[in-house]
Parts: sequence; structure tokens; C-alpha cells
Amino acid sequence: MQFSFKKILPHILVLVGFIICSIAYFSPVLQGKVIYQSDIVHYTGMAKQQKDFKANTGEETYWTNSAFGGMPTYQLGAKYPHNYIKKLDLALRFLPRPADYLFLYFLGFYILLLVLKVDWKLAGLGALAFGFSTYLIIILGVGHNSKAHAIAYMPLVLSGILLTFRGKYVWGFLLTAIAMGLELVANHYQMTYYLLLLVLVLGIAYLVDAYRKNVLPHFFKAVGVLSAAVLLAIGLNATNILATQDYVKESTRGKSELTIHPDGSKRENSNGLSKAYITEYSYGKLESFNLFIPRFLGGGSGEDVGENSAVYKYIISEGVPPADARAYTKSLPTYWGSQTIVEAPAYIGAVVIFLFVLGLFLVKGRLKWWLVGGTVLSLLLSYGKNLEFLTDLFINYVPLYNKFRAVSSIQVILELCIPVLAVFALVRLFNDVVKTEEKLNALKYTVLITGGLAILFLLLKSIGLIDFIGGIDGRIREANGQAFLDALREDRASLFTTDTLRTLLFVLLAAGAIYLFLKNTLNETKTIAILGVLIVIDLVSVDKQYVNNDDFVSKLTMERPYAPNKADLQILKDQSHYRVYDITSGGAKASYFHNALGGYHAAKPKRYQDLYEFYISKNNINVLSMLNAKYIIGEGEDRTPFPFVNNDANGNAWFVQNLQKVESPTEEILALDTLKNKITAVYSNGFKGKMNVPKTFKTDSLASIKAIDYKPNYIKYQSNNLKDGFAVFSEMYYGSGWNAYIDGQAKPHYKVDYALRGMEIPKGKHAIEFKFEPQVVKTGSTIALASSILLMLLVLGGLFFGLKGLIKNEKA
Repeated sequence: MQFSFKKILPHILVLVGFIICSIAYFSPVLQGKVIYQSDIVHYTGMAKQQKDFKANTGEETYWTNSAFGGMPTYQLGAKYPHNYIKKLDLALRFLPRPADYLFLYFLGFYILLLVLKVDWKLAGLGALAFGFSTYLIIILGVGHNSKAHAIAYMPLVLSGILLTFRGKYVWGFLLTAIAMGLELVANHYQMTYYLLLLVLVLGIAYLVDAYRKNVLPHFFKAVGVLSAAVLLAIGLNATNILATQDYVKESTRGKSELTIHPDGSKRENSNGLSKAYITEYSYGKLESFNLFIPRFLGGGSGEDVGENSAVYKYIISEGVPPADARAYTKSLPTYWGSQTIVEAPAYIGAVVIFLFVLGLFLVKGRLKWWLVGGTVLSLLLSYGKNLEFLTDLFINYVPLYNKFRAVSSIQVILELCIPVLAVFALVRLFNDVVKTEEKLNALKYTVLITGGLAILFLLLKSIGLIDFIGGIDGRIREANGQAFLDALREDRASLFTTDTLRTLLFVLLAAGAIYLFLKNTLNETKTIAILGVLIVIDLVSVDKQYVNNDDFVSKLTMERPYAPNKADLQILKDQSHYRVYDITSGGAKASYFHNALGGYHAAKPKRYQDLYEFYISKNNINVLSMLNAKYIIGEGEDRTPFPFVNNDANGNAWFVQNLQKVESPTEEILALDTLKNKITAVYSNGFKGKMNVPKTFKTDSLASIKAIDYKPNYIKYQSNNLKDGFAVFSEMYYGSGWNAYIDGQAKPHYKVDYALRGMEIPKGKHAIEFKFEPQVVKTGSTIALASSILLMLLVLGGLFFGLKGLIKNEKA
């Protein structure tokens, strides 16, 4: 057996090129800087307590008290035993962040195209087209790291699936299991769910093809192999999946216990997110052309229009100093689409779209229909409330679809499909499958469609059929006047014209290169090089408008993103155990310094969120006291943060005199408004089975219960009561993990006051302990270990038989 270094050298050079491109785009990482990501700032605030605990004790805590009154850390970067697939993921992400994710984009897409038997030069070009797609860069800029993580592994999963359908069962199984394991490591189930939708489209395309070719047994065998691979991938991630599933039921993504909204209206959807929340970020139909013309709808919600803009000239004419005017024009609401806020257009590239259209003419068969089907489905679903009948169909009838919000993000599927078909257009262009005359005709129609579309938009603009009126223009007029709005619309029109002409130019340049190839003026290598340069210039020049070197800061800035104000410093002097409700700042700032009632998370604990909507947002002091909010940060007389002391806060625990039963969780939460919660606790379905606890208890002035040890995952109380009593603890109830002990003996505890813990305490002096001991972590870790061992054995077996086969063929 001979090893051919020449065969792998091009791939090595491509991978080195990907590393260089990744580092070059995010070059400040070479200076030790990190990109400022707003979502990661919030994450840092939310995760500080658990990281501090790990640093101080060496232990991992799966509960934090720093946000929403307490929640599991399952979705806050918790680390689990025997998570070996995570170690592989970290090895692949060896570059500094966010260059690591950009490299993964390139790598995964390159492997996908190689599996599709694309030449390495075209595979490299396609990888650059995918990786530099504007949306994929933007999510790195704002800190949607887990989303980028999941997207990066999508092509790798598809590679394993395609290998399996091609009859490479062993290697297809192994690649699918590993790739799917890595996909699940990313822990962004919305992106994985969208990948599943694309895989279903792929499966339908292969099923139809198998039926036509009468090879259905092979199809179902491949499905069986892939099902086994996915099960193994799930096993590799068992702990995270089980923990997530456990938490989903207790989060805003789970079924609500309530039947009404805070205003008394009936809840429309008690299982999953509301339709309004799901479709809040719906892509506009006209916005689809942003994929082809970057600032077709004005770009993002904050664009730099420069000194030559109409707004700048108007502001100067109003007597504003040039420096102030220029600062103002660096972030103008030029976006005039229907979404609430847009960071940047989801630009795929004029050249890539041009090649995609060319592929519609040149590419035939199941591959084309899979890619076109995935593209169309993705685009239509991204419209959300702007295509209500389809959205309602999926929300009401497609399993799990109502668990995810921001439907516009499903466009990641078309951002994957379009570059693949674009590359295959070039594959057909450079081979002899299609006749030259047919290629020339396809080129002609592609130019007419893409170039003609750009020219049509310019004509429509010139005759006034595009008005550049946005959904927020009414507020802009109220704040700045009609003259300002007119100037802003003039700038929107200017951006539209500039970018449409830009797109037209790239279309003509790409078409020109292909035409010269077909006329034998350019060879294949030079044509690929020209198209590659055009694609990179096209995409990177747009990307750099939104994510560039200015977004990088010192490492310390991201590690310590929050500075304490006077209110924080004053509160931190108090060494007792309490909560803080900060109404002056959103996000996770309060969680960074205190055990807070606020926080920042896409899936909040649902009982806390219910309390917030019904009472906390209205500053209901009765409920705030129940949650032991000793400090409320508001604005003082000088409008700076001031810590108001709530002397009525209930403390860590208290004995009540009465237990009041109601018929439902809805009645339970409504009762909290006027409930004298220091004396009476209310419950509905918090007690399971027959309730033997008395409904009234006698208390005396000497009865006491206090916290003597308080950690994120462990709380110890000392009680002293002359009579049997019932204590309420100002801690969030979470039945799947928290265990209660009295003098070392396990005892039941219950949900009371809609969200808190309650427990019967016998008379006398006792030590009461609450320990967070989630069984899902123990069970999941065992499954993950067994799955990792099995995968390793299968990989070794595959390598052994693979090498054995090569040696046998070499001897033959």
C-alpha cells in the first residue's frame, strides 16, 4: 500500500487557507483582543455565580441563585462528566474566538462538497461563499455563539447522511454519529430542528428517487443505519439532552399551568410559545431581495450614512456642529422593512445568487430538487406572520415548531442550500455533461433574470413606485420632524440605488468571466480564481460594514463587563442572604453582583415569568417580599441608582399559621395579590397524593427558622419551634433535583405560593437541608460514558476493516 502525499496536499493547503482567512477577518485576536458580543455580556452576568463557585470549590453547580430567583444552569454552560464529544468539539475549535466558528463554517461546508464529489478547488470556493455569508458573520458579531456553533456542524451532518444514502454504510454511520454528536454539543436545538426539516426534504427527494429506480430496500436500509447513528449521537449528549428536556417543562417553552393572562383574558396557547412571540421577528416578503441586494430595504436598524448624506446636510443646516452631526449619522434607522429591529441584511451575495439561478438551468435530478425544496421551504417559513396560513399550519400541527421563536432565523437553511447549488452550477459548467450551447443559453437566461431584476428595481425607483416608507417612520416624524424624515428617506433611496448598481456590476462581472470561459478565452482554473475573488470581495465588503476591527475590545472588558454602581456597592456590604430587584437596568447586570430577580435568558423559568407578568413588573411589594427582595434598586433624587430597603421582606424562611387550598394554579397565583403570605400559604397541585399535613398551625413568638449555610446548590437552615409547624422557603420550587432533609433524613417538600417551597417541620430543634441532586445528570453521564466507549470501538473497528480492505486491494 502506497501513501500518496500529492492527493492530500491540496486539502492541507485549503485547510491552511481557511485558517488564514479566519484569522485575517478577525485579525485583532492576534493582539489578544476579543470581540464585544452583547449576548455574551449577558451570559457572563448570568454565569458568574456558577463560575465563581467552580473556581472556589472545584465543583460544578447545576443551580444558580443569581437570576430569576433561582434556576438550573443546564442552559448556562454547565459542564457534565464523561462529555467526551465536547472534548472533540473543543479540539476542532482550536482558533481564538470567533475565528474558531468561521473556520468551522469553512471546514464543514468543504467536507460536504467533497462528499458530493466536488473538486477541491470548487469545494474551497463554495466554503468561502458559505462562511462569509453576511448572516453567519453577523451572529458572531452579536454573540449568538451557540447558533453559529450549530450551523457550522450542519454541513458535516449532511455529509454523513449523503454518504449513507450512497451505500457507504460504515463510514456514513460513523460520520453521521460523530457529526450529529457535535451538532448536539452546540446546544441550540432550534438550529438542529431546522436541520431536521432540511433532512426531511432530503429524505423525500431520495425516497422519490428510490421509488423511481426501484431501490426502496436500499433507501430503508440507509434510514435504519442513520437512525442508529442519531441514537448514538443522542447517547453521547445524553446528559445535556435529558437535563434540557427536564428544564423545558419548567420553562417558558413548556406547557403553561395558567388559563389566563395578567389582564384576565384567556390564554390562546397553553402548550409552547404564543403565536405573537413566535412570529415577532418575521421576514418581510419584499425583504427577500436583501439576499441579492444588501441594502435593498436600507440595511440594518443603525447604518452609517456618512457626511454626504441628506440627513447630515439637514442636521448641519439646523446649526448642529459638524462633529455632533457626524456622530449622529453613524447610526441612523435606514431600515424600512417590517421587522422590529434588524442588525444587518441577510445578504448571501450577488455572485452566489447569480450562480444559484444558473444552477436552476444546469443542474438536474434529486440534488437540485432537494436544494430548491429546502430553499423555498426556508424562505416561506421565514415570513412568519406575513404568510399566516403556512405559519399557522406549522405551529398547530408540526411537532415542536411552537417551541421556537424568531422564525426569520430559519433562513439558515437557504443560506446553506443556495451556495451548494451555486457550486454545482460550476461543476456542470466545467464538465461535459451539458453541451456548450445549452450552457450559453443558461448563462443568457441567468443574466436576464438577475441583471434584469436589478434594472427593474432601478426603473421602479425612478418612477416613484418604491416609496422607502418604513414601519417606524411615524415615531421618527414625531421625534425629529417631517424635514428630517424626508432627508432620511432620501438616504434610503440612495442606499437602494448604490447597492442595486453594485449587485448589477457583480452579476455582469461574474457573467463575463463565465462567458469568456465558454468562449475558451479563460481556462477553468482562472475562471474559478476570478469567481472566488468576486465572491470574497462581494461578501467581505458587506460583512465588514457590520462586523469589523472596531468591534474588538480588551479581554478584560469582556471578562468583567459590568462595573458596580454606588447602589451595588452599598448592597454588597450586607452579608446576609437576600435578593435584589433592579428596575434601573435590564439584562444580567444585577445577576453579575447579586442574587437577583431579573436576568437574561431565552427560556426563563415559567413560574418566575408568570410572577413577573402578574406582579413583579407592577412592583407588587407583597410578592417581592415573599421572594425575599430585601433591596430594590431604583432611581434616587439625583436620578442615579439608589438601593431602597424593603424592611417587609419575609427573609429566607418563615413559619405560617394556615395552609389555604385552591382548585387550580390560576387561582393560586391570583390569590397572591392580597395574600398575607407571612401568615398563610396557598397551594393547589403542589401536594401530591393525599395531604396529611394539617391546615392550621400554632406558632409562638419564639419559633424561628434561619439560613446558616447558603450556596448555589446547597442551603442549610436551623429551626426551633415548640410545636409542629409548616415552613415556607423563599426559594424557587424545582421538584426534579432539589431534595430536602431533616436531620439527615430525606423528607418531602411541596410547591406553595405558586413558586416557592414548603415543608412540614416537626417540633423541636432541627437541621433542614436542601441539596440540588439532579438524577438526570447521573443518568445522562452513565449513558454518555457507555456511548463514548461504543463509538470508540466502532471507529477502531471501522479503521481496522477499512485498512484491511485497502491492503487487500493493493495486493490484488
